[in-house]
Amino acid sequence: MERDQLKKEVCEAIDNRKDELISFAADIRRNPELGFKEHRTARQVKNKFEELKLEYVEGRAITGLKAKFGEGPVNIAVIGELDAVICASHPMAVGNAAHACGHDAQLAAMLGVGFGLIESRVIRSLNGVVTLFATPAEEGVEYDYRRRLVDEGKLEFTAGKQELIRLGDFDDVDMAMMCHSEGTVAGKTIWPKSSTNASISKKVRYVGKPSHYTAAPWDGVNALSAALLGLQAVNALRETFKDEDYVRFTPIMIKGGESENAVPSDAQINAYVKASTMKAAIDANKKVNRALISGSNAIGTHIEIDDFCNFMPLEYNESLAQVFSNNASQFMDVRKELYKTAGSTDMGDVSMIMPAIHPFVGGSVGGIHRETYKHVDEETAFIIPSKIMAMTIVDLLYDNARLGIKIALEKKRRMPKEEYLKTLRCLKRKIDK
Repeated sequence: MERDQLKKEVCEAIDNRKDELISFAADIRRNPELGFKEHRTARQVKNKFEELKLEYVEGRAITGLKAKFGEGPVNIAVIGELDAVICASHPMAVGNAAHACGHDAQLAAMLGVGFGLIESRVIRSLNGVVTLFATPAEEGVEYDYRRRLVDEGKLEFTAGKQELIRLGDFDDVDMAMMCHSEGTVAGKTIWPKSSTNASISKKVRYVGKPSHYTAAPWDGVNALSAALLGLQAVNALRETFKDEDYVRFTPIMIKGGESENAVPSDAQINAYVKASTMKAAIDANKKVNRALISGSNAIGTHIEIDDFCNFMPLEYNESLAQVFSNNASQFMDVRKELYKTAGSTDMGDVSMIMPAIHPFVGGSVGGIHRETYKHVDEETAFIIPSKIMAMTIVDLLYDNARLGIKIALEKKRRMPKEEYLKTLRCLKRKIDK
């Protein structure tokens, strides 16, 4: 069968499931769950895998699951993320969790690829494997909870795809793709080429000495003052960060003392240091640590800094992006420029070890991670992206997977898994002084 006819049949099969996919996304949206807690969401995905009569594995990195179908020399992963983000003011929030980043759309698009290729029987005309992969814990939230999971031996890394790489779930995958909501563009616009920042997570604690705040403040050592001085020192560094490095420092004070009557003896900060490359992030983090320590030195507190790599930078694959773009142009305004954001994602970690793309797509407005975020065009937000990814797979696996094999060979130029894991582990660092 001709390639264009295969693509047509895949798209028709996705359209046949359109209402069901929209309902599925709405159900996920009404029931948000935070990272490594996405048990209901995983069950809903599992139900769809069973409906497709797919064999699957579940419980990967606690809640992740994947299903494979097809046969051949190339394995292409289509990824959807299970977790919500913390956004308690969102109108669809449950507790403090809300799908204000469009992961509901990702899961629907991922499943649409499965329905399209399987129910059209097009997969039988292709030479390769497709892995539908629902991954946990992409959002960088609840790090105290995640660190407890690490301490309990349930995880080594706190991001879902990092942990899945460690566990070997990507070992047989040759390339990966997913689509992400852009969040501010309602119309049919897509950016196939995207880049995100590397991210280092920090937990900082200043330990002072309590005393009565009014009767004898001179007997105390004020941890809050040390923390504020440290943050001000970081602010003084901002002009030293190069514009092209997209450096960001994102602190929140999670504890500033114990009582209004006592000199604060315990002040704690959680933060990210982000930059466009891993080297720039490491260099910026050294400066930030030096500044934070200066606050401790000035006041005379003890300081503890716990660093680890939150995400690697996202580096899109040009060849894969071009195939995707060719298909996207049939439906959308395809933007040729790089979509550069200072945000971060663990899809960056996947892109370190294999060819990968993470296009940003319209159909949603209000801004991601905001209470105003919503889908305004579900067709654009996830039905069309599902078609584009399925059509891209047809191109990659058609003609004995000639194009897929060519791109899969580019995996050899990416970072070996062992080197990637060594890098992550080397970035774990504790300062205690």
